[in-house]
Amino acid sequence: MRRLAIPLALMLATGGVAVPAQAADKVTRTAECQGDWLPGTPTAEDVMQGEIALVGLPAYKLGKNVNWDASPYRNRSWEFVFQSLRWMGTLVVEYENTGERRYLDRATEIAQDWVADNKYGARGTPSYAWKDHPVSLRTQPLLCLSRHVNASWLKDSLATHAKLLSNASLYKKGHNHGIDQDIALMGIGCRYGRKDWANLASSRLTGTVKLDVDSQGALMEQAPRYAVYVYGRLQVAMTNMKACGRKVPGEIARRAEAMKDFIAHSTMPNGYMVPIGDGSAETEPKMETGTPKQEVKAYRAGYVFGRTAWGKPESAYYSIRFGPGMKFHGHEDHLGVTYYAQGRDILMDGGFHSYEKSSYRYWTLSPEAHNVPTVVGAKFRPRTASKLVDSSYGKDRQAFKVTDKAYGVSRTRSVLVNHGQDLMAVLDTASGGKKVRNIWRFAPSLKVVSSGGGKVVLGDGKFKVTLLQFSSCDKVGGQRVERGGKLGWVSPTYLSKQATNVVVSPAAKSLLTVIVPGTDSPKVSCSGGKVTVDGVSFSPGLI
Repeated sequence: MRRLAIPLALMLATGGVAVPAQAADKVTRTAECQGDWLPGTPTAEDVMQGEIALVGLPAYKLGKNVNWDASPYRNRSWEFVFQSLRWMGTLVVEYENTGERRYLDRATEIAQDWVADNKYGARGTPSYAWKDHPVSLRTQPLLCLSRHVNASWLKDSLATHAKLLSNASLYKKGHNHGIDQDIALMGIGCRYGRKDWANLASSRLTGTVKLDVDSQGALMEQAPRYAVYVYGRLQVAMTNMKACGRKVPGEIARRAEAMKDFIAHSTMPNGYMVPIGDGSAETEPKMETGTPKQEVKAYRAGYVFGRTAWGKPESAYYSIRFGPGMKFHGHEDHLGVTYYAQGRDILMDGGFHSYEKSSYRYWTLSPEAHNVPTVVGAKFRPRTASKLVDSSYGKDRQAFKVTDKAYGVSRTRSVLVNHGQDLMAVLDTASGGKKVRNIWRFAPSLKVVSSGGGKVVLGDGKFKVTLLQFSSCDKVGGQRVERGGKLGWVSPTYLSKQATNVVVSPAAKSLLTVIVPGTDSPKVSCSGGKVTVDGVSFSPGLI
């Protein structure tokens, strides 16, 4: 791809020493500084006192002279947020809101020190300081500062940022990073009257949004929680376009609006987003999505989301994964399911721990960290796509069939969910006479009550849930329950690792698994081509 060459000498005019734009008691609140772009922590007073707490880790003492090589927790996310300088931006916002000059003086001191110590390409500059995302997000606090400080070092630094943001070979097309790059480049272009930068940002953004958000409003990054971030950033992008005197492309506006339904469908009845892919179970959308017309929705991007009803915390809820092979923030979770019923998590994914390059992080990406079937004796093929091949919708019952060749032969999973009398039934098979095995990860609060004869009961106080397994109507015994060890883990929140119970089935040519919440003694029969559980009947083939 051709690089966009823009000589630094032509980029921005230079200025003199740092000078506040207005007297401290008459500070103008600017679009660059106001708005929802800062992280929740640290506060301006935290920064003034020399301590910053980033990404949920303990506070770090900055000191008067900041050590820009600092990485106190050897955490990539911490380094990224540190280098984004958004924490410095809180000081400029506080200056605008209070008129107290001390906030601006310290912000200027921090920014000038960063610019002096982190020259692009210079020996000793941390490599991650100039990665695409820190560059994008650092632009906002620097632009905010530029509204009150007229200095050559600041303008020159923004020129360097614009050069990198314009470089086609560094652009992250079809990704949330690309959206942030476009927001940043447009911000610099509009701030300094550079139509070429603003034009480039606008044209790139439309293409990136069409790749990152499909026409149904589904995010293509394979972690629903990122939809909240992308939706918010698109609001910023559209607001900035209008402020720059530009028309918002209709395709961007339509897809952003459609995302609200996707976010609503991927939010469980407890108000938290279903933790699929790189998504924590503590993510709350905290935005107005409205109520979709449907309780069940299948997305071509690779999701089925279903619930009993909207607005009821006790509603049952489930998710099923399929679609394009793993990319961006996805996991190897195809054919996987999650299940929430009677006001609590029943079946969970392994979750999202962090972006650290650790063996545990890589395990959370693997099939073993999800509720999936595996093909015995066959090698797993990463990044294999899967398809939704059949579906049946009813008010009180839905069924779906998904399949792929992630093990070289067809593995097929049919899922039936019954509402009212809650249960989930799952049938797993493989072609070529191959045997299958499956994994079921239960919520950490559920402890094993009993196991044997093809039945595993787990409980949390008075609440019980039962797992039953059959093969052609015959009970299948020999389930192994593991808590901790190799498989029995879940990461419900960032950087957490919690032991939980995982039920591993024996191998069989077909496995019908029935999950029955709220009981330890369901009445079950299987005969005449019909399975009946507590009065609920269905075909053993499900669909």
